[in-house]
Amino acid sequence: MRVTFIGDSITDAGRDRTDPYSFGDGYVSLLAPELMAGGAIVRNLGIAGDRVADLAARWDEELMPTAPELLTVYVGVNEVWRRFDSDDPTPTAVFEQTYRGLLRRTAEAHAPRLILMEPYLLPVRAEQEGWLDELAEKRAAVARLAAEFGAARVPLHDVLTAAAEGRDPAELAPDGVHPTPAGSRLIADAWTAAWGISDSR
Repeated sequence: MRVTFIGDSITDAGRDRTDPYSFGDGYVSLLAPELMAGGAIVRNLGIAGDRVADLAARWDEELMPTAPELLTVYVGVNEVWRRFDSDDPTPTAVFEQTYRGLLRRTAEAHAPRLILMEPYLLPVRAEQEGWLDELAEKRAAVARLAAEFGAARVPLHDVLTAAAEGRDPAELAPDGVHPTPAGSRLIADAWTAAWGISDSR
C-alpha cells in the first residue's frame, strides 16, 4: 500500500527533504515503522510553514506522483497563525474551496482512502485564546470536507485539549502548536484510531 502524508511543520517535523524516505521526528516517524512492517511504502511530504495554498502549488509535482492509496492531509494552523502574527489571513471559504479542489482531483485520479487531521491549538499565551474562533472555522471546514469525501477525521484539537487538562499545555506544545515527543505520540495515537475506523469501511 502506498501511504502519503502531506501538510505543514507538524508533518514535516524536521525531515530531510533530500531523502524521499525521511520521516522527521514527529508523528509520521512514529507511524511509519508499523506501516512499513505491513508492507506499505510511506512518504512524508510535509513542509514547515505551509498553508493550503502552498500545498496546492506543489500538489501536482510532489503529491500526485506518489499515487497514494492512503492519503493523510494535515493543514490549517498556519492559516490561523499568519492572520494574527502577520496580518495575512486566509478566509475560511478560500481555505475550504482550495482544499476541496485538491481532494477532488486526487480522488478522481487515485481514489485513496483519506484521513483529514484537523488543526489544533493549545493556548500558552493569553493572546492565543483570541485565536480559537478562527481555529474553530478551519476545524469546521475540515469536518465538512471529511463528511463530503467520506474521509476519516482526526479531531486533534479535542484530543490535545483533553490531554492538556490539569497540566501545563506547554508540556505538549511549547508554543501552542509544535508538539513535544509526548504531543507527537498523542497525534500518532489519534491517527491510528482514525485509521482503524477508515480501514473497517
